[in-house]
Amino acid sequence: MTNNRVCCLYRVSTDKQVDYDSNHEADIPMQRKECHRFAEKMGWTIVHEEQEDGVSGHKIRAENRDKIQAIKALAKENKFDILLVFMFDRIGRIADETPFVVEWFVKNGIQVWSTQEGEQRFDNHIDKLLNYIRFWQADGESEKTSVRTRTSLGQMVEDGHFKGGFAAYGYDLVKSGRVNKKKHELYDLRVNEAEAAAVRIIFDKYTREGCGTQRISTYLNENGYRARSGKPWHPASIRGILTNLTYTGVLRSGDSRSEALKELQIISDEQFQTAQSIRTARREEREGNRTVPLNTKGKSLLSGNVFCAHCGSRLTLTTSGKYRRKADGSMDTTSRIRYVCYGKTRKQSECDGPTGYTMRKLDAIIDQIIRDLFAKMKGVSKTELVSARFQKELTDLRVHAETIKADHKKAAEKTALLKGEVIRCIQGESSFSRDMLSELITQAEAEEGALQKALAQAETELADTEALQKKLSGQYDEMVSWAVLYRNASIETKKMIVCCLIKRVEVGRDYKLNIDFNFDLRQFFYGLDFSF
Repeated sequence: MTNNRVCCLYRVSTDKQVDYDSNHEADIPMQRKECHRFAEKMGWTIVHEEQEDGVSGHKIRAENRDKIQAIKALAKENKFDILLVFMFDRIGRIADETPFVVEWFVKNGIQVWSTQEGEQRFDNHIDKLLNYIRFWQADGESEKTSVRTRTSLGQMVEDGHFKGGFAAYGYDLVKSGRVNKKKHELYDLRVNEAEAAAVRIIFDKYTREGCGTQRISTYLNENGYRARSGKPWHPASIRGILTNLTYTGVLRSGDSRSEALKELQIISDEQFQTAQSIRTARREEREGNRTVPLNTKGKSLLSGNVFCAHCGSRLTLTTSGKYRRKADGSMDTTSRIRYVCYGKTRKQSECDGPTGYTMRKLDAIIDQIIRDLFAKMKGVSKTELVSARFQKELTDLRVHAETIKADHKKAAEKTALLKGEVIRCIQGESSFSRDMLSELITQAEAEEGALQKALAQAETELADTEALQKKLSGQYDEMVSWAVLYRNASIETKKMIVCCLIKRVEVGRDYKLNIDFNFDLRQFFYGLDFSF
C-alpha cells in the first residue's frame, strides 16, 4: 500500500478518561498506543493526530465537533489517506448520522480503519447495511449506559446520598466512608455555616424585601461577602442559588428526589416556594395581575398596582422640587412625592378626577387598612375561621356523597340483573316479555346514569370544599406570619407584603378607595363581622 499517510482520531466521553493510564478500553493513552502499534504493523506513517476530550459521541452531532470538521478539511486538502481509530464508535455513536460520516470519508478517497474491526468498506449494499447496523448497536449501547447511569444516580439520591460532582455554595464535601465499584471513595454534603449565612441573606432579600438579583449581589459585595472563588458576586450566581432545591434539604437527580434531610436544610420549603412564585410572577409581568412588585426601591408603599378610579389609567410617582415658605419665613425644602394620573398628565384619557394624590397620605391610608386587617386576624382563631366553619359542611357533603354512591351501586346491580334476564327471555324461560324487559332496562339505565352524574357532582363539590378549606388554612398561616413581620418591617418588606395582599387599588376624589385583594375577603371571613 503506497498511500499510507494516517490521521488518527482519539475520543473520550468524560474528562476523567483523558489521562487514565491503564488498559481501560476508553482512555486516551490506550487508544494512542494501540493506533501507533497498528500503524507500525501495517507499515503506515502517522502524519496527524486529533484528540477529543470529554466529547459525547452519542449526544453531540458531527457538525458541532471541531475535530471532525478539522479532519474533514484535511481530507479535502488531500493531507492524509487513512483515518484510523481504536474502534469505529470513536467517530460517533449516533445511528442516523455516524454511518454517513464514515461513508463521506470513503467517498472522498479516505480509507477508514479501526484497530479492532478492520477497514470499513462500501463496495456493495451489504457493506452499507453492516455499517449502519454497527453504529445502530453503538447508539443503543450508549442509550443503555445512559439509562443505567440515570437509574443509579437516581437511586443514590432517593437513598439520601450525594450523587457526586461539585458541592453547591453553602455546602462542603466530606468523606462518607463508602466506596463505589471502582473502589473510589464517595462523598456526602455538610452545611458550611459561613456560606449558609449568605444563602439565607439572598433568600431573605429576595422574598421579604423584593430585591432583584442585581441589588442582592451589590449588597453582598458592599458588605464584604464573596463567592467561593473569592471574586465578587454576580447576579447569575444569585439566580442559580434561588432555584437550587438542595437548600431545602432535598437532593435531586433528574426526576428523582430524596426525602427532606434536616441536616442539609438551609432555608424552609415555604420560603423556597415563595421565591419560585416571585420569579414566575416577575417573568410573566401580567398587567394588573401582579402579586409582587417588580422592584422595591423608593419610599412608596404601592408599586405598579395603583390606578385612577376616574379613567383607569395607572398612577405613577413624581417628585416635586418646588420649595414652599413656612409661616416663620423659612423655606421648606422637603421633596413632595405624589401619585399622578398618567392618562391625565399625558392627555391620553378624558379624566375628570384629580391630577394626583399625595404619596404620604395615600400610603398612610393603605398602611392603616393593612394594620386593621392584621388586627382583626388576631381576634379570630384558625379554628373559628377555618376548621369550625367547614366541619359540618364537609360532614354533610360526605354523607350526601356516600348516600348517592350506595344508590348508584343498587341501580347498577338492578341494570345488570335485568340485562342478565335477556338470555332467559330469549330462551323462553323469563316471565318478562321482550318489550317489557327492554322498557325496564331503559328505565334502569336512565336511573343509573342520573345517579352517576349526581355522584360526580357531589364528589366534585366535596373536593372543592376540601380544597377551599386547605386554601384558607394556608392563607391564614401566611397572613399571621405577615402580621408579625409587618409591624416593624422595612419599607421594602412592607411593599412586598402589600403587593401580595392587594391586587389593585383604585383611587378617586377625596381619596376614596376601591381595593381588589388577591383573595376574597368575604369568602375568607364568611359569617364574621368584618368591614373596613
